[in-house]
Amino acid sequence: MTPHRPASRAGAGLPGRSPAFRVTRLAAACGALLAGATAAQAQQAAPATPTADAGQQVVVTGIRRSVESALNLKRESHGIVDGIVAEDIGRFPDANLAEAMQRISGVAIDRNSSGEGSKVTVRGVGPDFNLVLFNGRQMPASTIAGTGPSNSRAFDFANLAAESISALEVYKTSRSSNPTGGIGATINVKTTRPLDDPGLKATVGIKTMFDDSNNRLPSTVKGDSMTPEVSGLYSNTFAGNTVGVAIAGSYQKRDSGYNQVSVGNGWRSFKGDENNWGTIPQPGTAGSERITNRPGANDIYSVPQNINYSTTGVQTERVNGQLTLQYKPAANITGTLDYTMSDFSVKSKRNDISAWFNFGPSTSTWTNGPVAAPLLYTEHVSGSDVAMGAAQFATKTELRSLGFNLDWKVNDRLRFGADVHHSTSTTRPDSPYGSDAVLGSAVFSRGDTTVDFSKDFPVLMLKNTSIPASGQLVTGSSFRNSYMKAEVDQLQLNGKYKFADASKLDFGLSLTTAKNRTAYGNIDRGTWGGTGTPADYPDSAFQADTLAKYFTRISGSNDPRLFNQWNVWDFKTIRDIAAKVVGDESQFLMPSSYSTDRRTKEESQSLYLQYGREFNVGGQAIAMNAGLRYESTKVTSSAMVPIATGITWGSNNELSVVYGASGFTTLTGKYSHLLPSIDFDTDLTDNLKLRLSYGESIGRPGWGDIQGGQTLDGLVRVNGGTGSQGNPNLKPLKSKNSDVSLEYYYAKSSYVALGLFEKQIDNYIGTTQVKGTPFNLPTPIGGAMYTEAVAKGCVTSDNTCIRNYILNTFNGKNGVVKTGTDSTGNATGTIPGVAGDPITVFNITVPANQRSAGLRGLELNLQHRFGNTGFGLGANYTMVMSGLKYNDASLGEQFALEGLGNSANVVGFWENDQWHVRAAYNWRGKFLSGRFDGAGANPVYTAPYGQLDMNLGYKYNKNLSFQLELRNLTDGVIRLYSRNEHQLEYATQTGRRIVAAARYTY
Repeated sequence: MTPHRPASRAGAGLPGRSPAFRVTRLAAACGALLAGATAAQAQQAAPATPTADAGQQVVVTGIRRSVESALNLKRESHGIVDGIVAEDIGRFPDANLAEAMQRISGVAIDRNSSGEGSKVTVRGVGPDFNLVLFNGRQMPASTIAGTGPSNSRAFDFANLAAESISALEVYKTSRSSNPTGGIGATINVKTTRPLDDPGLKATVGIKTMFDDSNNRLPSTVKGDSMTPEVSGLYSNTFAGNTVGVAIAGSYQKRDSGYNQVSVGNGWRSFKGDENNWGTIPQPGTAGSERITNRPGANDIYSVPQNINYSTTGVQTERVNGQLTLQYKPAANITGTLDYTMSDFSVKSKRNDISAWFNFGPSTSTWTNGPVAAPLLYTEHVSGSDVAMGAAQFATKTELRSLGFNLDWKVNDRLRFGADVHHSTSTTRPDSPYGSDAVLGSAVFSRGDTTVDFSKDFPVLMLKNTSIPASGQLVTGSSFRNSYMKAEVDQLQLNGKYKFADASKLDFGLSLTTAKNRTAYGNIDRGTWGGTGTPADYPDSAFQADTLAKYFTRISGSNDPRLFNQWNVWDFKTIRDIAAKVVGDESQFLMPSSYSTDRRTKEESQSLYLQYGREFNVGGQAIAMNAGLRYESTKVTSSAMVPIATGITWGSNNELSVVYGASGFTTLTGKYSHLLPSIDFDTDLTDNLKLRLSYGESIGRPGWGDIQGGQTLDGLVRVNGGTGSQGNPNLKPLKSKNSDVSLEYYYAKSSYVALGLFEKQIDNYIGTTQVKGTPFNLPTPIGGAMYTEAVAKGCVTSDNTCIRNYILNTFNGKNGVVKTGTDSTGNATGTIPGVAGDPITVFNITVPANQRSAGLRGLELNLQHRFGNTGFGLGANYTMVMSGLKYNDASLGEQFALEGLGNSANVVGFWENDQWHVRAAYNWRGKFLSGRFDGAGANPVYTAPYGQLDMNLGYKYNKNLSFQLELRNLTDGVIRLYSRNEHQLEYATQTGRRIVAAARYTY
């Protein structure tokens, strides 16, 4: 028996990108559901929907409507597509879009320091290689991370409020009609469009948030425990539903905080038989007797650079707005003009206490190898500094997007669409002190310093140490001005033609120009021995406090051995005093100019054809979509760098690069790809669906890898120099993606699905060294004067003889300057390279495509609705595997997949006409979050983490409803570590959050 199949199938075009493509079974299903939803919101009589098991008619609302719409999206789409649909207009299930997406199988979120989701990893592929679209348009992304602009392309979902979002769609398989850039997934964020849902719709919401993390902060950084949120959405149509207007806006202020213990500057890693700065003494040498369970000669072990405890208060403020205008002059033509803005500011205040290790005499106890970590590490010091710092960070990201979309249905078979937009994202400092400003202070009283790393919380112990405010003074400082701007200009033209046999052809082209600028400047005062004297800083400016009470959620923080005292202080107060002590205000403000300025432009052109058809094979109905996309990209990258003008020989084995004014250098590159894709799906029975997909996709390199700057290291050896540069000629990562999925829709709003996937990824980026002669700098080594010295009797291995000859013979000539003699009677001075001398050869470190690797995995989905009881359950589990894992027992740079790890979600809900309850637990297993820590090439792992969120809703009447949201009920600790679990990188505790909300719908 041939399974029943409808006459038309869902279009392959990306919803929102090509409205003309959506007159399909998928669009009809979603449209009917959405129409029902908004009709209920407008207090109109909703069309009755028959239940699956009774003759009565009911209206599907709220959570049940959302899960039904998401199920239909999955079932009716070609390829593997999952999504989340708003429960009602202006009511997305989660306030944070990233946290909403973690409910989708295969999607895991990266949390920021405050514990909220910001970026997503899909199927083990990190945020940089997942493409985010906004109504089908490629979005720019800008971020200032740490001490400077980010090189990441990843979109930060914190910039968008959830209130104006109607749906999130996650396309896990490749399709030719989608823009390129998503190896893990292409994620489309859809917003409300008035003509899609005619009539008056309006909603106003107010919220107040209580954030418990504020109660775990000292007064110097603490914010308000309760903060407001306001949102509103208005949508209406006029003139017989030919004119539509939608306006959405939201304001959110949140004060929060986090407390963190860290080895923030990383771990210095060695092989057991090394003898270097930082290594523990070799057997038989002084100090080796103080080592317990010494790592073996072939073991890898690591020593900490520092230990730091910090408390940080964070204030975020977000303003979102969107205006959408639609006009339908004829039944077959629709024009849409929309403007979106987002201002997202983040301001942080921090107090910390730290101890730095100088790798002098030590006592240590170690775990077993082959990767050993210290359980106890003591450095024997006297009169060292107990550092107590304060910092302020302030950035503002402004997202602006203006776009126009035209949909023209020529006739029943032919349809055209056009979409054009200009979008920018700019992140800049939001304070006169800069994007980040750090003041160090210290009391120079530290004796023997020990850290116990045996528990989750490293315990700092100081011998014979006190930190009176009377001994505290400012030391070093840093004020940084960082800037990042990303722009996207994009034109997309598309069409669709239906053939007489109900097959169809989608086609289109796009022109995209993406620009990225990153720049920064810094004012550093490395006066770590002190600025002024302790008498310059009044004791009253420092507030004595204890430490342990801020870390109660981290196991081991109640250890009585902890050095449980520190002084906290207000950044601005001490900054103003330090500026008076120095007598130069400008030393404590951000610089007005940039020392580094990098500008990159990508120009891409693409064409695609996608053919879809339904046919029978052996009586089995099969739907097929096959496509081909051609993508061509040109990269032009310039960077302002110091321009080298010469080489001087200043000592036996060292030469120096001489720099002139800074200037721009420019590098270019290009690449093109032909990307096929094909999807098959068939209904094996009325309820059982099989999908097979294959497609190829690309992920573009990070902005830092393709920057055009070429920087030379100032120190040059007699055999040449070193330097680094970007590589705009890098190829993008290319992935060959295979998927198979079996889905069983066994009851209304219920299904179980098993998916298997594999990705073979080429062109992973590493580094290599190439020889070059940048700036054509002559070197005196091997030049005319050097050759004459050799001819006069000096041997080439005797640089002292050669320098004596040149300095004594040519002083005052050819730029040679003899400055005197050293204690052994040898001449001192500088010898420049001159015209005619050999050109200096530099080993330039360059990013390069070097490796290929694969990953594979499975996704298991379950969604069940318990009849008409109102209860429902959703659960999913994703397992990802790859041979490209980090080898902890090996030193040096390695290739490994960041973000690779398993994840699971369980969501349960109950709903009736007045009440709803939802509980969601999200878990993410251990994953590699970085391949470099503060000390260099060391892995950084994120430990398994789970979080429980709940919300309770009450519908007072058809207009007014209330909601209580409980977030992070588990109040967990986010822990990052290196090669061994005892090698802590960061442990962060935040707090629970409670949101009370009221919502009025017209």
